[in-house]
Amino acid sequence: MYRKKSYLCNPMEKEQHLIILMQQHGIRPTANRIIVAKTLAEACRPLTMGELDDHIGSIDKSSIFRTLTVFKEQHLVHVLEDSEGTRYELCHSHDHAINNDMHVHFHCESCGATLCLEDLPIPKMHLPDGYEMQSASFIINGRCPKCKK
Repeated sequence: MYRKKSYLCNPMEKEQHLIILMQQHGIRPTANRIIVAKTLAEACRPLTMGELDDHIGSIDKSSIFRTLTVFKEQHLVHVLEDSEGTRYELCHSHDHAINNDMHVHFHCESCGATLCLEDLPIPKMHLPDGYEMQSASFIINGRCPKCKK
């Protein structure tokens, strides 16, 4: 299914990892950016703007949105759309120019949860000559094991 990144177990290691990850993406690690990145990392699933705002509480929505915009521009978050809206997920790629952490997502149509299937890469696409892929979004819709019972 999906798994937590190992650095999430140790709070000190987690924050240091996120600071290094931001620096690798050319992002200055401010206090607000660290909070948003930690919230995304701890969720272990893509979050909507509303969910981020609910989890954080101490940062206004406009600051969260500006942070997400910087993260998106520097390829630190994946942005995906499901039936609930736009979702953001921390990207564990170590390159600000490309997204090499693309994977499939599963959206449960019963409970509304969207989960990462990190071990299932997005299938290779052979585009016509002259086209260059920058990113891809692959969402499987269905019912999660909990709702299937």
